[in-house]
Amino acid sequence: MKHILLVATGGTIASTEAGRGLSPALTGEELARAVPEIAALCDIEIMQPMNIDSTNMLPVNWLRIRDIIVERYDAFDGFVILHGTDTMAYTAAALSYLIQQSPKPIVITGSQRPMGSSFTDAKLNLYQSLRFATDARSHDVTIVFGGIAIAGTRARKQRTMSSNAFTSVNYPPLAIIRNDRVIRTDCAEMMSAQFSSTVHAALDYARAERASVKDLRPEDLAAAGPIAQSSRKRSGKAGALGIEQPRAPHTYEGLDERVFVLKLTPGLKPSIFETLRPSYDAVILETFGLGGIPSHEERSRSFQHAIFDWVDSGRTIVITTQVPEEGLDLGVYEISRPYAEHPGILRGDDMTTEALVAKTMWALGQSHDPDVVRTLFYLPVNHDRLVIA
Repeated sequence: MKHILLVATGGTIASTEAGRGLSPALTGEELARAVPEIAALCDIEIMQPMNIDSTNMLPVNWLRIRDIIVERYDAFDGFVILHGTDTMAYTAAALSYLIQQSPKPIVITGSQRPMGSSFTDAKLNLYQSLRFATDARSHDVTIVFGGIAIAGTRARKQRTMSSNAFTSVNYPPLAIIRNDRVIRTDCAEMMSAQFSSTVHAALDYARAERASVKDLRPEDLAAAGPIAQSSRKRSGKAGALGIEQPRAPHTYEGLDERVFVLKLTPGLKPSIFETLRPSYDAVILETFGLGGIPSHEERSRSFQHAIFDWVDSGRTIVITTQVPEEGLDLGVYEISRPYAEHPGILRGDDMTTEALVAKTMWALGQSHDPDVVRTLFYLPVNHDRLVIA
């Protein structure tokens, strides 16, 4: 039987009613005892680093969960994290960047109703998450919820009450879990995996040559790429799709929390960027449609002027769309084309806002050099962006 670490962090799944509304109270041990069927699936150990409403989940908590997994990585065959649903997509994305190319599964689940509720979805979600974690083909960070498995960078909470709370945005679900069966969708992974391996090889070499990832320079990555590729040993094993799986994940520690999500609304003034400047290093700008940004001026200062000033001052901006599906294309309309042609502006393409927040925090946590940030930002991680041949 496989050995799985169950990491309980709170959320609705652990909540009880004490007269003031639901709040997390049950321990990981109590949650596991509520589903005795899991004893036939695997051997589990339980850790409880926190017991919080996921509304209170912070980047420092992501790092704490990351540390638990990394420090115990060799001792377990997989990891299942019990988590509240409200910020689950952010945590899944953050762990996808902090622990990359994991050959072992890191599964996140929770529930829409408490474990003690008469009509809870908690029992099936916990059971199916452990079933997915023990499947031989499972790897990387995945949300398992409502009978589907979603790549950790592609999940979004779509419903506030229904048991099928999460949807996979702009990417097919990885699998369907039907009772005891894991039914794979066999999405093509080859291009993303090969591209990631190339850049990670360069990162490995550059990290070995310098004291810290934060000291990386663009020339380090450029010089390291071919050297790392020629010297890298093929020590992993081939997965079911013929993709070489590494024996150990690529792990990272740094996060820059000074990332702000700005949603364009009619009448918003360009001066908002001046307001944000003292407190934030990066803005995720949710635009209209395919990337529409107003062209009107406020006191002779346009959005274009404000955005270019922001980027030219060394700060980061990521342009995405507030439309949930199908992504961004800055080249279609005249009103957005100037942003497509500015080299310092990063494009979110078909990524989720949750993934963009976590990825920008991660990239800036490694370096503030714009060229390094750009390289890291466009590195495909756990299916977070479409790779076009």
